[in-house]
Amino acid sequence: MTEQSFPAMSGTLVQPQPAVAPAPKFWRRTAPMLTAAALVAGLFGGVTGAVIASPDGRQASTSVVAQTVANQSTTDWTSVASKVLPSVVQVNVGNGLGSGVVLSADGKILTNNHVVASAGGSVTVTLNDGREVPATVVSTDPSSDLAVLQASGVSGLTPITWANSDDVKIGDGVMAIGSPSGLQGTVTTGIVSALDRKVTVPGESRRAASVSYQAIQTDASINPGNSGGALVNAAGELVGINSAIYSPASSSGEAGSVGIGFAIPSNTAKTIVDQLS
Repeated sequence: MTEQSFPAMSGTLVQPQPAVAPAPKFWRRTAPMLTAAALVAGLFGGVTGAVIASPDGRQASTSVVAQTVANQSTTDWTSVASKVLPSVVQVNVGNGLGSGVVLSADGKILTNNHVVASAGGSVTVTLNDGREVPATVVSTDPSSDLAVLQASGVSGLTPITWANSDDVKIGDGVMAIGSPSGLQGTVTTGIVSALDRKVTVPGESRRAASVSYQAIQTDASINPGNSGGALVNAAGELVGINSAIYSPASSSGEAGSVGIGFAIPSNTAKTIVDQLS
């Protein structure tokens, strides 16, 4: 497939399309938008985003490789959901929300930095059993878009099981779990569409540094509110932290999934967690 370029535009970029098709916009809920060599928009409802562009200001381009995927119907996704749901929480920050994964029985939580960046100290987490408990931001790493929280007064939580993301292959079945638009405990399935997709997200202010990482691309449906949630393999092990999507603007002005999502690989996340803990 021939590579196509994305013309530089003010506020919007153009998706590769046949000449006769209209060009959709890259959107992030609540405005500025993301930038990326691989095309992304943020997932956290109620926070800021950025416009997609190449880091040096030149036109960004990407190519899509067609994949023939084996039938995934033999995977017992019911069992996967039952295993992982207790390890995923909703993160509540002011008028916005995101998702997080449980790292320890006593309430250590991993989420995206952009979920809590504007928290101002006011954070709660809603556990899988419905309890809402206060939480504090323990440490953050804006350069990787990851943050660690500590939920208060909890015990006996189910920590997520880590996978080796280096073992992930294109075509592997995956499940995304989180709270899109506040619908806690939502699960969606898909496949790994690409690996090592470079994603660069500019800072949310002029003084903030951009965030870059090599992402896992998936077509599992993820939407605003999924940020910080789990992307797991068929064994229910964490392969990535959902962090960004590409989505054209809808007529209502809201962003939605079109099957192009991005996750921070679990090996990257594990390295950062070890440094932050």
